[in-house]
Amino acid sequence: MALGVHELERIDAALAAQSDGAPHLPELRRQLPGLTVTQCDASDVGVEPPYRSYPSFNLYLVDGRDHCWRLTPDPECATGVMIAKRGAGR
Repeated sequence: MALGVHELERIDAALAAQSDGAPHLPELRRQLPGLTVTQCDASDVGVEPPYRSYPSFNLYLVDGRDHCWRLTPDPECATGVMIAKRGAGR
């Protein structure tokens, strides 16, 4: 499943509405069936630039078409998203 404008808008709305705490991943997964949605801490990602940033989160697009996952800046190649929670001041 490539990410289209509609899917990115849903993700954007969900993450923009979260100022603290974790986004409601089960609801996001329900809204976007077929898309892998995972969460981690921003420190787990390292220096990779996010696709988008929000007050408490970074959004990364994941390409899982091959055996190993890799981050991608291209929504057409994305089969999932990774939401990385940032700590205060990050």
